[in-house]
Amino acid sequence: MKTYCFLFLIALSITQVNAETSIAILDFELNDLTLKPRTAAEINRTASIKPLLEKELKNAGYRIISIDLAMQQKANSGFGYLFDHNDVAAELGRTAGADYVLIGRLHKPSFLFAYIMGHLIRAKDGQLIGNYISETKGGDEKLTLKGVESIADKIDKDLDNRYTPPPPKHTTLH
Repeated sequence: MKTYCFLFLIALSITQVNAETSIAILDFELNDLTLKPRTAAEINRTASIKPLLEKELKNAGYRIISIDLAMQQKANSGFGYLFDHNDVAAELGRTAGADYVLIGRLHKPSFLFAYIMGHLIRAKDGQLIGNYISETKGGDEKLTLKGVESIADKIDKDLDNRYTPPPPKHTTLH
């Protein structure tokens, strides 16, 4: 009998280790407060954040759950609604079968910097797990990627703690 209990506990722990945490990432919103808001470049940068973040988290072993854009738009009653209503975002995650849902925003108060922001919500109960902010200087793609890597690292620290951001790339001077 002891052998069976021991084998059961080993099997249970292996199952828990191999269980993938699933995350649904909603499209990021652009909150551009500059004098020239919503340029094509900023709209494109904002659209790039979700796939970059999905790639980083997928590489860390998370299962990415897709939520149909039409469902997301139907649940969204206006700008910032899902960002401010954990219960509605959690329902989207539950419906899609995700453990967590991330609602994101690119907040741009200046031409010099922007903030990549995210709220991680546990789908089963609507609990806010984390509120994440990463500052990026300028609109360069590499800087946006570094901001996304920072957000992925923060998310992972609150969940499974297995993500390792890529090391900084050094350039040599000749």
